[in-house]
Amino acid sequence: MRSYHDACGMAHALDLVGERWALLVVRELVLGPKRYTDLRADLPGISTTVLAHRLDELEQTGVVRRRRLAPPAGSTVYELTDWGQELEPVIRQLGRWGARSPTRRRDAHLSAAGLVLSLRTNYQPDGSDGFAATIELRLGEDRFTATVRDGQLAVVRGGADEPDAVIEGAPGVLAGVLCGGRCLREAILANDLSVRGDSSAIRRFLSQFSLSEPVSGPPPPIDSPEKTPPRRLPRE
Repeated sequence: MRSYHDACGMAHALDLVGERWALLVVRELVLGPKRYTDLRADLPGISTTVLAHRLDELEQTGVVRRRRLAPPAGSTVYELTDWGQELEPVIRQLGRWGARSPTRRRDAHLSAAGLVLSLRTNYQPDGSDGFAATIELRLGEDRFTATVRDGQLAVVRGGADEPDAVIEGAPGVLAGVLCGGRCLREAILANDLSVRGDSSAIRRFLSQFSLSEPVSGPPPPIDSPEKTPPRRLPRE
């Protein structure tokens, strides 16, 4: 592993998780253990070789551990250590900062873990009292239960026993409705999103999230003065 050879704690943190893809691997494990194949599917831009290297490095530094599930599953999963789990607020704050970038691509891939962490980060209750709801989120093969109560939001992995409502769709589609300005009705009519249950609870739930305004865009490049082409001397 490369090192900055710097005694600053931030520099050492970057020694540990600053390699390309490392923090995204951590992000995918914040909500619970995953198999190698699950990580590969949720990070479609990473190669198998790089993913294997990042997992090995994170394991060697004590951020991630490998565990074999008991029979009949018997598969190997990767999970964050208690110390590795402490990175969640760092990832969420970094996400909040990056979301304000004027150059962020809003149509790029978004994993279920990325969406759930965005929910935890951007929850802003409207201030009115009495709203309580349990919403099941079905994001591809992933199931999450979002509970709003007393102005607090909790989102955990797994389905709900008796949810007030169910929202089903791709993470990127739901993100577009939550914070991207897409109309819920339009997403439903386009069959990109499906909902069932208490419609008022759904709309109230979706209204509880907002992103900070992007910063102003980068200044336009300064045009370099046109260069005068060299004069060609006439041939004698």
